[in-house]
Amino acid sequence: MNGSRRALLSAAALTLTLGSLVLAPSAYAAKPVGSGKGANAEQQGGGDETGIYAAARIQYSGSVTKDGSTGNVASTDVNWSPPPCWYAPYLGAKDFKKKMSEDLDRQLNTPGMGGTAGSALGQTKRHYEDGFGWDGSPGYKDYNVENDGEGMFWAGVENPNEPDYLKRTSCTDLPFWVENGEPPPARYEEAIKPEMLAALAYQHMELPDTKVTLAPEAETKVNLPTWAWLDKAVFDEVQATAAINVPGFNIQATTTAKPVALKLQPGTEDAETYPASGECVINNDGSIGEPYAKGKADRTPPCGLRYLRSSGNGTFKLQATITWDIAWTGTGGTGGDLPDGTFGSEQAVTVQEIQAVNR
Repeated sequence: MNGSRRALLSAAALTLTLGSLVLAPSAYAAKPVGSGKGANAEQQGGGDETGIYAAARIQYSGSVTKDGSTGNVASTDVNWSPPPCWYAPYLGAKDFKKKMSEDLDRQLNTPGMGGTAGSALGQTKRHYEDGFGWDGSPGYKDYNVENDGEGMFWAGVENPNEPDYLKRTSCTDLPFWVENGEPPPARYEEAIKPEMLAALAYQHMELPDTKVTLAPEAETKVNLPTWAWLDKAVFDEVQATAAINVPGFNIQATTTAKPVALKLQPGTEDAETYPASGECVINNDGSIGEPYAKGKADRTPPCGLRYLRSSGNGTFKLQATITWDIAWTGTGGTGGDLPDGTFGSEQAVTVQEIQAVNR
């Protein structure tokens, strides 16, 4: 592609994005569909909430946020992140023609629309109306209406939870046609696929806020071992699923988080943890630590801590962070591992001095 043609393509992509056409403008992508409707929250990209744009929708189910926001899982890999944008099925040919032609005509008739941007819009119009493939790919005569029902136009969809604007708006290729049952062209590396859905399910996953059981509970004594544990019954695996189901294209991925360890941070340097690392591993039965019982007062807890000074008139903020092993499975036998995730909660612990009684 020569320099002038590349400039025109860039100008067209920018104009379409700023003009709220079909390349997933953030004003649309940031509006989840189905907000507040329970676990089966749906998030839509590339359109409003009228239903005509439902083809670009990703459906989330399982243990996910109810409003389409980012979940509470923090990745242990600081270099990993879910996709900032992707290409997904958007509209059939007739619906695409109606939407695209109206928006193109509106922008071409905008006062002052000329120069490079106006030329780019004009060539985009010829790309879809006359079949003039100016961006290096085949154009579409009359918006490919003769093949309506046999495929869909795909378009860029922003991830509304991606904070980096440049990354979020980087899927700027013009909408392209994909036949039903066929994969998108290989050159579209950001075309939605199961592993991307798995990463998005990870991003929306909501882990349980499990409170660690302590003995003594909430109030302990200086130098007295405090036992900590989690029962298997309240500490089990969590699943989140992301799926796209449209005519000719159906894929899904389920991300599963399994608890593997509990890390205790006493909230003060004047404390010891058991084990010394503060990391309590999961037992064979799926529990963590060991419940305190009568007769264990002189034993060292397999998971717990010991405060070396009083909390005075306040409390220490015990941080209990669970590490989750995360993997996924998806359409076509796909699957693999994702970075471990963590989620922690705080508990207030009062530590008192042991009072001696003088007789």
